[in-house]
Amino acid sequence: MHTPTFGETRRVLEREREYWMGNLGEIEEIEKWVSPASASTNRTMPILSLNHVSFVCKSVPESVKFYEDVLGFVLIKRPSSFNFEGAWLFNYGVGIHLLESDKAPLKKGAINPKDNHISFQCSDMDLVVRKLEEKNIEYVTAVVEEGGITVDQLFFHDPDGYMVEICNCQNLPVLPLSSCPLKLPKANGNLPSPATYYGKRSWEMACSGGVASLMMENLVVDMMDISI
Repeated sequence: MHTPTFGETRRVLEREREYWMGNLGEIEEIEKWVSPASASTNRTMPILSLNHVSFVCKSVPESVKFYEDVLGFVLIKRPSSFNFEGAWLFNYGVGIHLLESDKAPLKKGAINPKDNHISFQCSDMDLVVRKLEEKNIEYVTAVVEEGGITVDQLFFHDPDGYMVEICNCQNLPVLPLSSCPLKLPKANGNLPSPATYYGKRSWEMACSGGVASLMMENLVVDMMDISI
């Protein structure tokens, strides 16, 4: 395993510091118009996490096959009291619920990255590309560059035209833009975590007042991680 040199570590930390400091002005500007009442309400919402997304589809079997074969979802038991055709799938900590209907929206033609979509982050974009090409699934790509960080995006449709994105968005740090504290998920297995996790700090810490110190704290933690 390669152990980063001091120079490599320093360059990584300098790049992160430039990214954070370059966004501090935006945070201060947005703080001027974020409603204190709305921030307070968000802090008291007892939301735990995203549970599922739901899609109306023309063929449950066809959609189930797509989400199983292409995205690796697993078919799970749904309540037997439901008196309509559908299916539940689950993986990666989120569910997909399918509802069959003759009135499903018409399938869209061109893939438009700016349209509604669900997004999954991954650890190997090249592998995703190979799998889509093996299955003859049309896709488009895009690249986002921010503060020296590059994010690769890939978009394609499911059988009913709902758009799916695969990306390595975990490369882009999560930068709060209001005083409302974020509830960030725990690191999941093999996927990298966003660079701005609060660690064991209280969730009630206001982002606006503490964000600068947290950024610098994270730089020190990152330096320790890199040097190990």
